[in-house]
This record gives sequence, C-alpha cells and structure tokens, in this order.
Amino acid sequence: MYTIIHAIVGYFWLLFAVRFLTRRPGAQMTPFEFVLILLMGGVIILTTVGTDRSETNAFIAVMTVGLLHRAVSALSVRYKLFGLIFEGMPLLLLDRGKWRTEIMHAMRLQHQDVMAAARTKGVKTFDGIRYAVLERLGSITIIKEKQK
Repeated sequence: MYTIIHAIVGYFWLLFAVRFLTRRPGAQMTPFEFVLILLMGGVIILTTVGTDRSETNAFIAVMTVGLLHRAVSALSVRYKLFGLIFEGMPLLLLDRGKWRTEIMHAMRLQHQDVMAAARTKGVKTFDGIRYAVLERLGSITIIKEKQK
C-alpha cells in the first residue's frame, strides 16, 4: 500500500515540476527537456521502489534536477556559446537548389527526408524549395521558391 501512495505522490511531484519548468507542447520538446523528463521519472521510480522511500528525498531529487534545468536554460539565454553547446543551432540543408551534403551526412538525413517535409508544406517538386533548414528541435523547415 505504501508503494501505491508513494507512486501517487511522486506522480504529482513530477507533474508539478514539468508544469513549472516548461510550457512547450510535447512535439516541440527539445532533446534536453526530453532527457530532463526521463531523469525525473527515473528519480521518482527509484524513490518508489528503492530502499529509501522518503517523500522528502523524492522532492529534493526532483527539485534539484528541475532547478539545474532552469539554471542551464538561463545560462543558455545569457551566454550564446553555452546555448549553442546545449541546444544547438539551425542547420541549412538545402541552399537555392544545392544540397549541403556534409551537413546531411553528419545529421544522418537523406534527400527523401527533406522532400517528405516539403510535401507536408504543399511543395511537390524539388524545384519548389528555396531553402530547407534543420531546426534546433529536429523538425525540417521548408522555405518555398517564389512563384514566377
């Protein structure tokens, strides 16, 4: 019974921490935030099924991870280099009809991935794309060629 109560309380601590830390929808979650959620979930599980089942320990562990996330986020905003290291930067995949193959290979992307993103934007042919950008969050942005 204690495990069930502890799991319920841990769930609400985790829910509170995630709500407090970010308001982005799940589809826009950065890899950094995804790792944060997994780490917090692991902390709750360890305090639920581990030998130390104190609520105080669970609260301190979740809040420590949450406050560390806030600190890293603040440093990323304040110091551009710090942000580039932890959050990345947009990468140009296609520049006016020329593929940036070195970036494509490094990011393990194929031309078909860019074309799939283009089709979701209503672009049916390669000629309809001016730029393709791999965004920090992992999505591919398509900038259409101007109509002549």
